[in-house]
Amino acid sequence: MAVAISLIPARGGSKAIPRKNIVPLAGKPLIAYSIEYSLNCSQVERTIVSTDDPEIAEIAREYGAEVPFIRPAELAQDDTPDFPLFYHALNWLIQNEEFCPDLIVQLRPTTPLRPPGMIEKALQMLKNDDQADSIRSVREPPSSPYKMWKKTDTYLTPFVKLEDEESYNLPRQKLPEVFFHDGLLDVIRASTILKKKSINGDKILPITTENSFWVVDIDNPIDLVMVEVFLKHNQKNLSI
Repeated sequence: MAVAISLIPARGGSKAIPRKNIVPLAGKPLIAYSIEYSLNCSQVERTIVSTDDPEIAEIAREYGAEVPFIRPAELAQDDTPDFPLFYHALNWLIQNEEFCPDLIVQLRPTTPLRPPGMIEKALQMLKNDDQADSIRSVREPPSSPYKMWKKTDTYLTPFVKLEDEESYNLPRQKLPEVFFHDGLLDVIRASTILKKKSINGDKILPITTENSFWVVDIDNPIDLVMVEVFLKHNQKNLSI
């Protein structure tokens, strides 16, 4: 049986909202929502927070997560991508605990709202497809890239082109179906990280977020206000 863990990345630095990962949201720190979501999934064996910050580590433990290591500062910069911190976490577990999961669920603290059962569904999808390297949660974008432009010197040119057609003048129904990564959840095979040196690999399964109200990315103070209002009126529909 495949062993799954959750890994919640939560560095201490942030610009638009200082200490964003532990900023209060409806009475508890932001990171608590992802921790509780993971702990509520019986298929996740361990809930681990990767952080460079002692205060975040303490709060994470208070809400039930493990913080077996402190992430090196060089892996907690503004421009640090996901791969090195996941590679670090897996290697630490292997070297210090002789433990390596089969599947890793990434839960970003900044996307605190997720549909009930999403982890379970994603894990099952990956277990059912031996060829898939990972799963990413996606949804349709509010605006198609086929309708977008880029500026080249003085003039506008289409951002994406369709052969022999002006895509920017076509109705949405005639444009190719596209998705954007909404950040709610990723599931990655440990072998994808350790052997392919990738956070996604080559074959990525989509898990689609149907309702847009789940897609909230806390990036500035107004986002916190909006989510607090949502939580106030929808608490009974949430699994947190």
